[in-house]
Amino acid sequence: MTTLLAFIFTLALLIVVHEYGHYAVARLCGVRVLRFSVGFGRILASRRDRSGTQWALSAFPLGGYVKMLDEREGEVPAEELPQAFNRQGVWKRIAIVAAGPAANLLLAVLLYWVLYATGVPALKPLLGEPLTDSPAAMAGFRNGEEVTRINGERVESWQDLHLQLLKHGFGAAFIELETRDAAGNIAIRRLDLTGMDWAAFEKDPLGQLGLSRYSPPIAPVIGELQPGGLAQRAGIASGDVVTAVNGVAVTQWQEVVEAIRSHPGTPLTLELQREGAVISVELIPERVNQGGQSIGRIGAAPRLDPEVFQALQTEVRYPLFTALWRGLQKTWELSTFTLEMLGRMIIGQVSLQNLSGPITIADYAGQSASAGVVPFITFLALISISLGVLNLLPVPILDGGHLLYYFAELATGRPVPERIQEIGQRVGIVLIGSLMFFALYNDLFRLLSR
Repeated sequence: MTTLLAFIFTLALLIVVHEYGHYAVARLCGVRVLRFSVGFGRILASRRDRSGTQWALSAFPLGGYVKMLDEREGEVPAEELPQAFNRQGVWKRIAIVAAGPAANLLLAVLLYWVLYATGVPALKPLLGEPLTDSPAAMAGFRNGEEVTRINGERVESWQDLHLQLLKHGFGAAFIELETRDAAGNIAIRRLDLTGMDWAAFEKDPLGQLGLSRYSPPIAPVIGELQPGGLAQRAGIASGDVVTAVNGVAVTQWQEVVEAIRSHPGTPLTLELQREGAVISVELIPERVNQGGQSIGRIGAAPRLDPEVFQALQTEVRYPLFTALWRGLQKTWELSTFTLEMLGRMIIGQVSLQNLSGPITIADYAGQSASAGVVPFITFLALISISLGVLNLLPVPILDGGHLLYYFAELATGRPVPERIQEIGQRVGIVLIGSLMFFALYNDLFRLLSR
């Protein structure tokens, strides 16, 4: 239910904002709007306002439209011709069409403004011990270092680090990371990306570079247990200290995790200390799929010291007007990054498996809504940027395709012939239909491979 409600809210918000952008600018330009519809197809409910605009809810919800007075779609009375869309100057038509995507990008700016002004909790971009013989190890990275910049661009959180690595690293020969250690010493680490497996980098940039998130030492003490989970059913209790797994002594929680993860469906013997007594527990870790890999899980978490993990947290917050500027910057960065990744898809550098459709969007909407207000607002901003950028692509049937025609009209001094526009419409339908097919295929593949 959370997923369904979050998905409906996301669709409704983004569609209404996009179409209202068209509507508001059309009215400002003196164009009569006949219908504002959320959804396509048969009208389920509607009302008409004083200006004569019909506000409608239609049967197929994945989109919407604003229908304007236009001689190309029917006869227009002579006295209403000045209000027809096709009678407007080319710059007014450009403004009306561009207003939809612009409204989505503006929404993203406002959402990021709110987040940065109120504060966004995040994990610090602290690095763990680099993998042996990896680019990170050869560059000299050390356990506990914090990444502050990548190629001169500021890094504010662990999520930001992941995005910046994709942005600056993909296809590059090298990237430079500025780090700071616990004593405040600054170092420049140069990562050599020569010979990088870009398909693997695309899926896991941190892993391919040999970078990992810093994890403070955690004692192998059982904390929270999943109710009815395997560990609880096997007799393990909160406060138990794990001393060995299959006869191998352990001193850190991560050693316990690695042993369990690497034994899905395979018997394990845990030696525990409980109130001075030694207890031996035999169990078979449940097999679960994570990222296409089969791992073991028993349903137990470690006992954590809140103060230790508080030191790993940060809050990204700015003064009011600085937050607005940072919101503009973030929207611009993600917009250009989206375009770059689309371009790499077209030339085959990035897999089409990265395309997501309504099923994946609904899934992420539910997950982010369940995680809290901040993750959900962040999700809304990202989807709004994606919608705005995609609609600006120069593909007929999209807003960007119409803008292409209007700029061609500016260059030639005359409108693009209707025959060419008709052919463009057909090509656009094929292109968008193909993208939707791949996106839906990817959605179903991800769903069935879980």
